[in-house]
Amino acid sequence: MFPMERIHSSQYYTFFQSKTEKCFYIDFGQKVVGFRFCELLSLRQKIWAINIETHFDGANIHGFEILSLCNKEHFFILNTLEVLDLKDLLSGAFYILGIGTQDSVLATKA
Repeated sequence: MFPMERIHSSQYYTFFQSKTEKCFYIDFGQKVVGFRFCELLSLRQKIWAINIETHFDGANIHGFEILSLCNKEHFFILNTLEVLDLKDLLSGAFYILGIGTQDSVLATKA
């Protein structure tokens, strides 16, 4: 593995930036996945598009989300807590990198 700098961690995940490559890595616990910047933006968009309220109002009775990454090369099934934690990780990582705002995952939309 290439030398990497830990950028941000959450309860379940850790976000790294490679010092020698132009890419980022997320340690999902059971797997480390590499992302180019455009793939990272795509992941953020997919995670932000998840309506977490459906996990609580009965529309998503099982509370799971299926997430495919990097042109369907990686496949994850995330529960409610993992989705919230991944939202928190990405929000914090983008903020630390200076390309996002520090918003609360649970903040309500106006």
